[in-house]
Amino acid sequence: MQNNKILLVEDESSLAMGLEFNLKEEGYIVKWVDDGQKAVDAFEAEKFDLIILDIMLPYLDGFEVAEAVRLKDQQIPILILSAKDKIKDRIQGLETGADDYLTKPFHLEELILKVKRMLERKSWYSELQEDIPVYSFGDNTIDFKEFKCICDGKEYPLTQQEAMLLKFMVENEGKLLSRKEILEKVWHINSKIETRTIDNFIVRFRKYFSSGSKKNEYFKTIRGVGYIFNSKG
Repeated sequence: MQNNKILLVEDESSLAMGLEFNLKEEGYIVKWVDDGQKAVDAFEAEKFDLIILDIMLPYLDGFEVAEAVRLKDQQIPILILSAKDKIKDRIQGLETGADDYLTKPFHLEELILKVKRMLERKSWYSELQEDIPVYSFGDNTIDFKEFKCICDGKEYPLTQQEAMLLKFMVENEGKLLSRKEILEKVWHINSKIETRTIDNFIVRFRKYFSSGSKKNEYFKTIRGVGYIFNSKG
């Protein structure tokens, strides 16, 4: 944990100063900026281990900042903070590339715990990359170290979430994986949340790993039950 550097993006000064103080007390190095453009500028100028990102920001909102970050870095963990607590906002945050979502008001202890777990998860994934750095099936190749896949001659970048989900499914090939199991084991989020987020990831995987116009069955959805990966198609 020591020396991990966090970019804190929050325009509510009283909240930001409190978070900055407490994160530093936990041993983190913290840089605080108060608008979306400053966040993008800071990200491009310095190296961070994690981003804590408000949604409602001047100039660029949090979703736009997350998109800009993901264009250049698929791996850095992003924790979104927002007063928006509707499911559609949470889903948008996750699909934009955020790794977790915390609604305001929140308990400081919960945020500190999430930050710790996200950094641990980053290290955990880095270790897992060594087990299966590259995986091929059909005409497809997934590069877990470079966060990309090559499918039918086309290359697609992968977010850390996509890579983690793909790795989990590859390691559990042929096994029926429930939404609950994926949410808890891959993203460590509350499995009681009713969300189509995983369905949307599966739709994207089908798009990536399709062979021309031929539909494949590499990623199968069992309605109301879960998902199965089969490398044979």
